[in-house]
Amino acid sequence: MAEFIYRAIGQDGKEKKGNIKAESVEEVYEIIRRDRLTPVEVKKAGLLDKDINIGIGGGIKPRDLSVFCRQIVSMLQAGVTIMDSLAMLEEQTENKKLASAIGGAKAEIGKGETLGSALAKFPDVFPDVMVEMVNAGEASGKLDVAFTRMSTYFEKSAKMRAIVKKAATYPIMVAVVAIVVVIVMLVKVIPSYQSMFEDMGTELPKITQAVVAMSDFLIARWYIVVAVIVAVVVGIKMYASSQGGQIVFARLARTMPIFGILTIKNAASSFARMMSTLIYSGLGMTDALTITAGTMTNYLYKKKVMDIKDEVMKGVTLSEPLLSDDMFPPMVGHMAKIGEETGQLEEMLSRLADYYDEEVEMATQTVVAAVEPLVILVLAGVVGVLIAAIMSPMFAMYQNMDNL
Repeated sequence: MAEFIYRAIGQDGKEKKGNIKAESVEEVYEIIRRDRLTPVEVKKAGLLDKDINIGIGGGIKPRDLSVFCRQIVSMLQAGVTIMDSLAMLEEQTENKKLASAIGGAKAEIGKGETLGSALAKFPDVFPDVMVEMVNAGEASGKLDVAFTRMSTYFEKSAKMRAIVKKAATYPIMVAVVAIVVVIVMLVKVIPSYQSMFEDMGTELPKITQAVVAMSDFLIARWYIVVAVIVAVVVGIKMYASSQGGQIVFARLARTMPIFGILTIKNAASSFARMMSTLIYSGLGMTDALTITAGTMTNYLYKKKVMDIKDEVMKGVTLSEPLLSDDMFPPMVGHMAKIGEETGQLEEMLSRLADYYDEEVEMATQTVVAAVEPLVILVLAGVVGVLIAAIMSPMFAMYQNMDNL
C-alpha cells in the first residue's frame, strides 16, 4: 500500500490538501469523491512529502477506539443522545486527533448526516469496519450492540498487537545494548590499551589487529559509518514500501524460524475476528473480504484474502479457497465450512478468533523463551571477541616473560 498526496476542492470552495494510503491512484480518487471533494491533483508521495507520526498523542490506537466505543455504549444505555454523547466525549478525550474527529462527526450530524456517514468522513480515524458496524446498528436499532461488538474487536486487536510487540521488544533492546557496548569498547576501551600494545614491540594477534583497525577507523571516520547506517536504513524502508519488497518481507515473516508460526497464527486470528465482526453487521461476503484484506498487515495474506474475494464472486463458498492451499491453517477452512453448513458462520469465526488469540499468546511465549538465550549468546559472542582481542596480547606478553 503506497502513500499519495492530493489537492482537492471542498463544497465550500476551499482547497484542501492531505495524504492518503491506498493501493492505487484510482482508489485515492474514489476516497476523495466519497468525502464529497473534487480532486485537483493526486500523486505518489516522496520521502519528503510523507506525513511523519512519532506517536506522541497523534496516532489513533485500537485501545483509544475501544475506550471511545465503551463510553458511547454507557451513554446510550443511560439515555443520553448521540449529539450530547459526542459533545461530552469531544471534551474529555485526551487524544487530540480523535477529539477533533469526534467534534467533526458531531458537526456533520448537526447538518443532518447519520452517525455512520459522519464517521465515514474521517477515514484516517474511524476505520471502515467501524463505519459499517455503526450503519448496521442504526439500521437495526441496535446501535449500542454495534458499539459493544466494536469495543470487543478493538480490545482484542490492541491485545494482539501488544503480544506481538512483546515478542519483538526484547531482542531489539538487547541488540541496541550490544551495539552500544561495542561502540564504547571500540571508542574508549581499545584506545586506552593501544599504547600498551605498541610498547610490547611484538606482533599483535590477528584478532587484536582487526579490532584495533576497527577502533581507529570508527574514531577517525565515524561519519562514514553513520552515513552507511542511514543509507542502509533508508534503502531498506524504500525497498520494503515497494511491491517486490513487501512480497520478500512477507515471505520472510511467514517462513523464518521461530517467528513464522507467530505470523501465521496472528493472521488467522485477525482474519477470523474481522470477518466475524463484519458478517455480524450484515455486510455482504465480498465487501467483508475487501475490508478484511485492507486490515491484513502481511502482504501475502492481504493478496490471499483478495483472491478469496475473487473466488467468492464466482460463486464458490468461503471455505473452498481457504482449504485450497496452506496460507491459513487447515482449521480456518474447516471451521468456516462447518459454519456454512450449520448457518452459524459468524459464530464459528468468532470462536476461531478466540482460539487463535490464545494460540498467538502461547506462540509469543514460546518465541520469547527461544529468543532470549539466542540473543544472550550473540551478545556474549560479540563481547567475547572484544575481550579476547584485549587479553590475547597480554597473555602473549606474560608467556614471553616466563620464557625469559
